[in-house]
Amino acid sequence: MSETTTRSTSSTSPASIVSGTAGHPPDPKRWLALLVILIAQLMVVLDGTIVNIAMPSAQVALGIDDANRQWIVTAYTLTFGGLLLLGGRIADYAGRKRMFIIGLAGFALASALGGAAQNSAMLFAARGLQGAFGALLAPAALSLITVTFTDVKDRAKAFGAFGAISGVGAAIGLITGGLLTEYANWRWCLLVNIPIAFAAILAAIPIVRESKAQGNTRYDIPGALLATGGLATLVYGFTKAASDGWGSAVTLSFFAIAVVLLVGFVVVELRSKNPLLPMRVVLHRNRGGSYLTSVTLGAGMMGMFLFMTYYFQLTLHYSPLKTGIAYLPFSAALIITAIIGSSLLPRLGPRVMMTVGGLFATAAMVWLTQLSADSSYPAMILPALCIMAIGMGLVFVPLGNTALTGVANHDAGVASAMVNTSQQIGGSLGVALLNTVFTTAVANYVTSHARTTPPQELGGLAAIHGYNVAFTISAILFAVSTLIIFTMIRKDPRIDIESEARPAVHIG
Repeated sequence: MSETTTRSTSSTSPASIVSGTAGHPPDPKRWLALLVILIAQLMVVLDGTIVNIAMPSAQVALGIDDANRQWIVTAYTLTFGGLLLLGGRIADYAGRKRMFIIGLAGFALASALGGAAQNSAMLFAARGLQGAFGALLAPAALSLITVTFTDVKDRAKAFGAFGAISGVGAAIGLITGGLLTEYANWRWCLLVNIPIAFAAILAAIPIVRESKAQGNTRYDIPGALLATGGLATLVYGFTKAASDGWGSAVTLSFFAIAVVLLVGFVVVELRSKNPLLPMRVVLHRNRGGSYLTSVTLGAGMMGMFLFMTYYFQLTLHYSPLKTGIAYLPFSAALIITAIIGSSLLPRLGPRVMMTVGGLFATAAMVWLTQLSADSSYPAMILPALCIMAIGMGLVFVPLGNTALTGVANHDAGVASAMVNTSQQIGGSLGVALLNTVFTTAVANYVTSHARTTPPQELGGLAAIHGYNVAFTISAILFAVSTLIIFTMIRKDPRIDIESEARPAVHIG
C-alpha cells in the first residue's frame, strides 16, 4: 500500500493547457468525459494497493528471493517516476486524448503480461511497462480535466471528484486485493485492470475531446534516459549490496555508474534549451525543501508498507483479505486529516503543520520498531498506523502549496509534477534500500544466533529483527524529513491560492 496524498502529476503548465480554450462554450460532454477519466484513475489507484497486498503470494508462486522481491514495487515506481515529466510533455505535444488512450491500452497489455508471468523477470518487466504507460496516462488525464472544464467552479468540482476517487479507490483496492488474492489468485490483481482499461477506452473515443499544446514541441530525451538510467542503476546497486555486500567491487561499481549518470542528467538539464526539469524549479528554498521532503517521506513510507504487509501475512498469519482490512484505518485517518488540514493550513501555515506532521510520523515509526512476533493489532499496531496517517496528512496537505511557492506560470506544471515524481523516486530508493537492510539484518542475525537459538524459532526471530532494523531506518528517514521541513520551509502562512485548485492525488 503506497498511497499518499500529493498534488497534480501533470507536467503541463496551466497557461499552456488553457491556451486556446478561453471564450469557447463548455463541452456538453464534459461530465461524461470526467467519468471516463475517473475510471482510468480508479484503475491506477487500485493497481497500487492491490499489488502490494498480493506481493507475498506472488513472491512464493514465482520463487522470488527476498533480495529481489522489491523489484515488484520498484520496477513500477522507477519507470513511472522517472518518465512522468517526459510523459506529460508527450501528452501535451502529441495529443492528450491520444496519449490517454495509448496509456490505457498499454497499461492493460502490461497488466496482462504481469498476470501471465511465469517467472520473476516477466513480472518485473510487466511492472516496468505498467509504470511507463502510467507515466503517459496520469498527466494526460489531469491535463484533459483542465482543458475540458474551462469554468473555474466546474473545474474545482472536477478536481474534487478526482481527488475523492483517489482516496476511495485506495480503500477499495485494499479489500479487492485481499478478496482476489484469497479467493481467486494473485494474478487477478493484475488482470482486473484489463476490463477497466478497455471500458474506459471505448467510452473515451466518442466522448473525450482531443487537445494539444501550441509552440515549442521538442523533447528532452537525453535527460529522461539519464535520469531513469541513473536511478535504476542506483536501485540495482542496493540489490547487489544485499547479495554481494556493501563493500564489494560490483556494488560500488553500480553506485559509481549511478552517480555518473545522475550528474550527467544535471549537466544536460543545465545546458538544454528544452530541459525536462529546469534547474530553477528545484533551486528554490521552499520548492527544493518540498521535493527533498517528498523523497525522504516516500522512501520511509513505501518501505514501511512493504514490510508491514509481510509482517501481517507471514508473522501474524493474516490472510490477504484481513491484511487489506488492517490497513483501512490508515486510509480513513489520512482522508480525515487531509480534510481537516485543508482548513487549518491558512491559519497555521505550512511550516508548523508539516513539522508537527513529521514529528507524528517519526514517533509512529519509532513505535513500530518495537514489534514482536505476537504484537497486538488493537493495542500496538492500530495506534501507530493512525498516528502515522495523521502525520502524513499534515505534511502532504501543505506540500502541494510549498512545492509551487513563487513558481512562474510556465513552470507551474513541471513544479507540480515534481512532487509526484520525487515521491515515486523516493519510494523506489526506499524500498530498495530497506529491503537490502532487512536482508542483511536477517542474515547477520541467523549467523550470530545459530548456535544459541532453536532452529524452529530462528527464522521467525530473524525476520522480526529484520523488520525492526528496517523500521529504524524508516524512522530515521522520517526524522530527516522533519529536519528538512523545519530548516527549509518558510514560516509565511500565506497560501498559493492558484495551487489550491489542483487536485490531491493518490499514487499507486
